[in-house]
Amino acid sequence: MTLLANPTLRLFMGAALISLSPVWVQLVDVPPSTSGFYRVLFGSIALVIYLLVTRKRMTLSRRMWVMLTLAAFFFALDLWFWHRSIYYIGPGLSTLLANFQVFIMMIAGVVMLKQMPRPVQVLAVPLALLGLGLIVGFDWSDLPGDYRLGVIFGLLTATAYAGYLLSLRQARQGSPYRVPTREMAVISIICTVMMAASVLGEGESLAINNYPDIGWLIAYGVLSHSLGGLFIASSLPQVTAAEAGLALLLQPTLSFVWDVLFFHRPMTSLELLGAFVALVAIYLGARPSSKQI
Repeated sequence: MTLLANPTLRLFMGAALISLSPVWVQLVDVPPSTSGFYRVLFGSIALVIYLLVTRKRMTLSRRMWVMLTLAAFFFALDLWFWHRSIYYIGPGLSTLLANFQVFIMMIAGVVMLKQMPRPVQVLAVPLALLGLGLIVGFDWSDLPGDYRLGVIFGLLTATAYAGYLLSLRQARQGSPYRVPTREMAVISIICTVMMAASVLGEGESLAINNYPDIGWLIAYGVLSHSLGGLFIASSLPQVTAAEAGLALLLQPTLSFVWDVLFFHRPMTSLELLGAFVALVAIYLGARPSSKQI
Protein backbone atom coordinates (compact mmCIF):
# COMPACT_ATOMS: atom_id res chain seq x y z
CA MET A 1 0.00 0.00 0.00
CA THR A 2 2.95 2.33 0.73
CA LEU A 3 4.28 1.81 -2.79
CA LEU A 4 0.88 2.58 -4.33
CA ALA A 5 0.86 5.88 -2.43
CA ASN A 6 3.56 7.03 -4.85
CA PRO A 7 1.73 8.76 -7.74
CA THR A 8 4.61 8.27 -10.21
CA LEU A 9 4.60 4.53 -9.53
CA ARG A 10 0.81 4.38 -9.98
CA LEU A 11 1.13 6.32 -13.24
CA PHE A 12 3.61 3.91 -14.79
CA MET A 13 1.89 0.83 -13.38
CA GLY A 14 -1.34 2.06 -14.95
CA ALA A 15 0.38 2.63 -18.30
CA ALA A 16 1.89 -0.86 -18.16
CA LEU A 17 -1.48 -2.46 -17.37
CA ILE A 18 -3.21 -0.58 -20.19
CA SER A 19 -0.43 -1.59 -22.60
CA LEU A 20 -1.58 -5.18 -22.11
CA SER A 21 -5.04 -4.39 -23.53
CA PRO A 22 -4.29 -5.45 -27.12
CA VAL A 23 -2.61 -8.61 -25.81
CA TRP A 24 -5.86 -9.80 -24.22
CA VAL A 25 -7.72 -9.03 -27.47
CA GLN A 26 -5.20 -11.02 -29.51
CA LEU A 27 -5.27 -13.98 -27.12
CA VAL A 28 -9.03 -14.59 -27.06
CA ASP A 29 -10.97 -16.51 -29.68
CA VAL A 30 -14.04 -14.27 -29.85
CA PRO A 31 -15.17 -11.63 -32.40
CA PRO A 32 -13.73 -8.10 -31.98
CA SER A 33 -16.97 -6.53 -30.73
CA THR A 34 -17.49 -9.39 -28.27
CA SER A 35 -14.10 -8.82 -26.64
CA GLY A 36 -14.95 -5.11 -26.44
CA PHE A 37 -18.25 -5.96 -24.74
CA TYR A 38 -16.55 -8.07 -22.07
CA ARG A 39 -13.88 -5.43 -21.45
CA VAL A 40 -16.46 -2.86 -20.42
CA LEU A 41 -18.77 -5.41 -18.76
CA PHE A 42 -16.11 -6.78 -16.40
CA GLY A 43 -14.69 -3.28 -16.04
CA SER A 44 -18.11 -1.95 -15.04
CA ILE A 45 -18.54 -4.67 -12.43
CA ALA A 46 -15.12 -3.94 -10.91
CA LEU A 47 -15.75 -0.17 -10.81
CA VAL A 48 -19.22 -0.52 -9.31
CA ILE A 49 -17.88 -2.84 -6.59
CA TYR A 50 -15.18 -0.28 -5.83
CA LEU A 51 -17.74 2.52 -5.55
CA LEU A 52 -19.96 0.43 -3.26
CA VAL A 53 -17.10 -0.69 -1.01
CA THR A 54 -15.73 2.85 -0.68
CA ARG A 55 -19.29 4.23 -0.26
CA LYS A 56 -18.80 6.97 -2.80
CA ARG A 57 -21.90 8.98 -3.69
CA MET A 58 -23.10 9.11 -7.29
CA THR A 59 -24.09 12.77 -7.67
CA LEU A 60 -23.98 13.80 -11.33
CA SER A 61 -25.80 16.65 -13.03
CA ARG A 62 -28.03 16.20 -16.09
CA ARG A 63 -25.38 17.88 -18.23
CA MET A 64 -22.77 15.41 -16.99
CA TRP A 65 -25.04 12.48 -17.86
CA VAL A 66 -25.45 13.82 -21.40
CA MET A 67 -21.72 14.33 -21.90
CA LEU A 68 -20.87 10.96 -20.35
CA THR A 69 -23.31 9.27 -22.73
CA LEU A 70 -21.56 11.01 -25.62
CA ALA A 71 -18.19 9.92 -24.21
CA ALA A 72 -19.47 6.33 -24.00
CA PHE A 73 -20.53 6.49 -27.66
CA PHE A 74 -17.04 7.61 -28.72
CA PHE A 75 -15.45 4.97 -26.48
CA ALA A 76 -17.62 2.27 -28.07
CA LEU A 77 -16.46 3.48 -31.50
CA ASP A 78 -12.88 3.42 -30.22
CA LEU A 79 -13.20 -0.22 -29.17
CA TRP A 80 -14.99 -1.18 -32.41
CA PHE A 81 -12.23 0.26 -34.61
CA TRP A 82 -9.29 -0.66 -32.41
CA HIS A 83 -10.15 -4.32 -31.92
CA ARG A 84 -10.39 -4.75 -35.70
CA SER A 85 -7.12 -2.91 -36.16
CA ILE A 86 -5.46 -5.30 -33.70
CA TYR A 87 -6.81 -8.24 -35.70
CA TYR A 88 -5.39 -6.94 -39.00
CA ILE A 89 -2.03 -5.37 -38.03
CA GLY A 90 -1.27 -6.63 -34.53
CA PRO A 91 -1.17 -5.12 -31.02
CA GLY A 92 1.92 -2.96 -31.48
CA LEU A 93 1.11 -0.94 -34.59
CA SER A 94 -2.60 -0.66 -33.77
CA THR A 95 -1.78 0.84 -30.36
CA LEU A 96 0.78 3.20 -31.87
CA LEU A 97 -1.82 4.47 -34.34
CA ALA A 98 -4.41 4.86 -31.58
CA ASN A 99 -1.99 7.20 -29.82
CA PHE A 100 -2.04 9.49 -32.83
CA GLN A 101 -5.03 10.94 -30.96
CA VAL A 102 -2.60 13.56 -29.65
CA PHE A 103 -2.61 15.15 -33.12
CA ILE A 104 -6.43 15.06 -33.33
CA MET A 105 -6.53 16.69 -29.91
CA MET A 106 -4.05 19.33 -31.10
CA ILE A 107 -6.31 20.19 -34.06
CA ALA A 108 -9.36 20.24 -31.78
CA GLY A 109 -7.50 22.59 -29.44
CA VAL A 110 -6.96 25.05 -32.29
CA VAL A 111 -10.53 24.85 -33.61
CA MET A 112 -12.51 24.57 -30.37
CA LEU A 113 -10.35 26.14 -27.68
CA LYS A 114 -8.29 28.63 -29.71
CA GLN A 115 -5.10 27.05 -28.36
CA MET A 116 -2.29 27.60 -30.83
CA PRO A 117 0.21 24.71 -31.05
CA ARG A 118 3.85 25.28 -30.31
CA PRO A 119 6.28 24.99 -33.25
CA VAL A 120 7.54 21.65 -31.92
CA GLN A 121 3.96 20.31 -31.98
CA VAL A 122 3.54 21.37 -35.59
CA LEU A 123 6.82 19.61 -36.42
CA ALA A 124 5.53 16.46 -34.69
CA VAL A 125 2.81 15.89 -37.32
CA PRO A 126 5.07 15.29 -40.37
CA LEU A 127 7.48 13.46 -38.06
CA ALA A 128 4.68 11.04 -37.07
CA LEU A 129 3.78 10.49 -40.73
CA LEU A 130 7.43 9.80 -41.51
CA GLY A 131 7.57 7.23 -38.70
CA LEU A 132 4.39 5.58 -39.95
CA GLY A 133 5.78 5.50 -43.48
CA LEU A 134 8.96 3.80 -42.28
CA ILE A 135 6.88 1.13 -40.55
CA VAL A 136 4.29 0.34 -43.22
CA GLY A 137 6.12 1.56 -46.36
CA PHE A 138 5.54 4.64 -48.48
CA ASP A 139 3.75 2.87 -51.38
CA TRP A 140 0.19 2.48 -50.10
CA SER A 141 -0.92 0.44 -53.13
CA ASP A 142 1.69 -2.24 -52.43
CA LEU A 143 0.22 -3.07 -49.02
CA PRO A 144 -2.20 -6.03 -48.65
CA GLY A 145 -5.86 -5.02 -48.46
CA ASP A 146 -6.34 -6.28 -44.90
CA TYR A 147 -3.21 -4.46 -43.75
CA ARG A 148 -4.41 -1.18 -45.26
CA LEU A 149 -7.78 -1.70 -43.56
CA GLY A 150 -6.00 -2.24 -40.24
CA VAL A 151 -4.09 1.02 -40.63
CA ILE A 152 -7.31 2.89 -41.49
CA PHE A 153 -9.06 1.36 -38.48
CA GLY A 154 -6.09 2.39 -36.29
CA LEU A 155 -6.37 6.02 -37.42
CA LEU A 156 -10.14 5.94 -36.91
CA THR A 157 -9.43 4.64 -33.41
CA ALA A 158 -7.32 7.74 -32.77
CA THR A 159 -10.17 9.96 -33.97
CA ALA A 160 -12.77 8.18 -31.82
CA TYR A 161 -10.48 8.25 -28.78
CA ALA A 162 -9.95 11.99 -29.19
CA GLY A 163 -13.74 12.40 -29.26
CA TYR A 164 -13.95 10.38 -26.06
CA LEU A 165 -11.31 12.51 -24.32
CA LEU A 166 -12.95 15.77 -25.41
CA SER A 167 -16.38 14.59 -24.22
CA LEU A 168 -14.97 13.42 -20.90
CA ARG A 169 -13.22 16.76 -20.50
CA GLN A 170 -16.52 18.58 -20.99
CA ALA A 171 -18.27 16.23 -18.56
CA ARG A 172 -15.59 16.86 -15.94
CA GLN A 173 -15.87 20.66 -16.05
CA GLY A 174 -17.08 21.78 -12.65
CA SER A 175 -16.96 18.24 -11.24
CA PRO A 176 -16.39 18.11 -7.47
CA TYR A 177 -14.56 14.78 -7.79
CA ARG A 178 -10.79 14.79 -8.23
CA VAL A 179 -10.58 11.23 -9.59
CA PRO A 180 -13.16 10.35 -12.29
CA THR A 181 -14.07 6.96 -10.83
CA ARG A 182 -17.80 7.66 -11.02
CA GLU A 183 -17.52 8.96 -14.57
CA MET A 184 -15.52 5.89 -15.62
CA ALA A 185 -18.16 3.61 -14.12
CA VAL A 186 -21.02 5.40 -15.88
CA ILE A 187 -19.20 5.39 -19.23
CA SER A 188 -18.37 1.70 -18.85
CA ILE A 189 -21.98 0.75 -18.08
CA ILE A 190 -23.42 2.75 -20.98
CA CYS A 191 -20.69 1.44 -23.29
CA THR A 192 -21.54 -2.13 -22.25
CA VAL A 193 -25.08 -1.66 -23.54
CA MET A 194 -23.79 -0.11 -26.78
CA MET A 195 -21.29 -2.91 -27.38
CA ALA A 196 -23.96 -5.55 -26.70
CA ALA A 197 -26.18 -3.88 -29.31
CA SER A 198 -23.24 -3.86 -31.73
CA VAL A 199 -22.55 -7.58 -31.22
CA LEU A 200 -26.19 -8.53 -31.73
CA GLY A 201 -26.56 -6.15 -34.69
CA GLU A 202 -23.57 -7.79 -36.39
CA GLY A 203 -25.12 -11.21 -35.91
CA GLU A 204 -22.26 -12.32 -33.64
CA SER A 205 -22.45 -14.21 -30.37
CA LEU A 206 -21.66 -13.21 -26.80
CA ALA A 207 -20.68 -16.80 -25.98
CA ILE A 208 -17.22 -17.56 -24.57
CA ASN A 209 -16.25 -21.05 -25.63
CA ASN A 210 -13.40 -21.91 -23.25
CA TYR A 211 -12.17 -21.16 -19.74
CA PRO A 212 -8.85 -19.51 -20.73
CA ASP A 213 -10.77 -16.90 -22.74
CA ILE A 214 -12.90 -16.13 -19.68
CA GLY A 215 -9.71 -15.51 -17.70
CA TRP A 216 -8.16 -13.30 -20.41
CA LEU A 217 -11.34 -11.23 -20.71
CA ILE A 218 -11.65 -10.78 -16.93
CA ALA A 219 -8.01 -9.65 -16.86
CA TYR A 220 -8.77 -7.26 -19.72
CA GLY A 221 -11.72 -5.69 -17.90
CA VAL A 222 -10.38 -5.67 -14.36
CA LEU A 223 -6.63 -5.14 -14.78
CA SER A 224 -6.33 -3.03 -17.93
CA HIS A 225 -9.67 -1.20 -18.10
CA SER A 226 -10.43 -0.61 -14.41
CA LEU A 227 -7.22 -0.83 -12.42
CA GLY A 228 -4.99 0.65 -15.12
CA GLY A 229 -7.42 3.49 -15.72
CA LEU A 230 -7.79 4.24 -12.01
CA PHE A 231 -4.04 4.23 -11.42
CA ILE A 232 -3.51 6.78 -14.19
CA ALA A 233 -6.52 8.95 -13.31
CA SER A 234 -5.56 9.11 -9.62
CA SER A 235 -1.93 9.96 -10.34
CA LEU A 236 -2.27 12.63 -13.06
CA PRO A 237 -3.08 15.53 -10.67
CA GLN A 238 0.09 14.72 -8.70
CA VAL A 239 2.73 14.17 -11.42
CA THR A 240 4.62 16.48 -13.73
CA ALA A 241 3.75 17.01 -17.40
CA ALA A 242 7.02 15.27 -18.36
CA GLU A 243 6.08 12.17 -16.37
CA ALA A 244 2.61 12.13 -17.93
CA GLY A 245 4.20 12.40 -21.38
CA LEU A 246 6.54 9.50 -20.66
CA ALA A 247 3.61 7.39 -19.48
CA LEU A 248 1.82 8.19 -22.74
CA LEU A 249 4.85 6.80 -24.60
CA LEU A 250 5.10 3.74 -22.38
CA GLN A 251 1.76 2.30 -23.55
CA PRO A 252 2.51 1.92 -27.30
CA THR A 253 6.16 1.08 -26.58
CA LEU A 254 5.24 -1.83 -24.30
CA SER A 255 2.50 -2.92 -26.72
CA PHE A 256 5.19 -3.28 -29.39
CA VAL A 257 7.34 -5.23 -26.91
CA TRP A 258 4.46 -7.58 -26.07
CA ASP A 259 3.73 -7.99 -29.80
CA VAL A 260 7.32 -9.13 -30.42
CA LEU A 261 7.62 -11.28 -27.28
CA PHE A 262 4.23 -12.97 -27.24
CA PHE A 263 3.25 -13.06 -30.91
CA HIS A 264 6.71 -13.09 -32.55
CA ARG A 265 6.11 -10.05 -34.71
CA PRO A 266 9.06 -9.66 -37.11
CA MET A 267 10.64 -6.19 -36.93
CA THR A 268 13.17 -4.90 -39.46
CA SER A 269 15.66 -2.16 -38.63
CA LEU A 270 13.61 0.26 -40.74
CA GLU A 271 10.41 -0.59 -38.83
CA LEU A 272 12.18 -0.13 -35.50
CA LEU A 273 13.43 3.26 -36.65
CA GLY A 274 9.90 4.18 -37.77
CA ALA A 275 8.44 3.15 -34.41
CA PHE A 276 11.05 5.26 -32.61
CA VAL A 277 10.36 8.30 -34.82
CA ALA A 278 6.60 7.94 -34.34
CA LEU A 279 6.99 7.66 -30.55
CA VAL A 280 9.13 10.79 -30.47
CA ALA A 281 6.46 12.57 -32.53
CA ILE A 282 3.73 11.46 -30.10
CA TYR A 283 5.77 12.78 -27.18
CA LEU A 284 6.35 16.12 -28.89
CA GLY A 285 2.70 16.36 -29.95
CA ALA A 286 1.53 15.75 -26.40
CA ARG A 287 3.43 18.74 -25.01
CA PRO A 288 1.13 21.49 -23.65
CA SER A 289 -0.06 24.03 -26.22
CA SER A 290 0.47 27.75 -25.86
CA LYS A 291 -2.03 29.86 -23.96
CA GLN A 292 -5.38 30.60 -25.47
CA ILE A 293 -5.50 33.60 -27.83
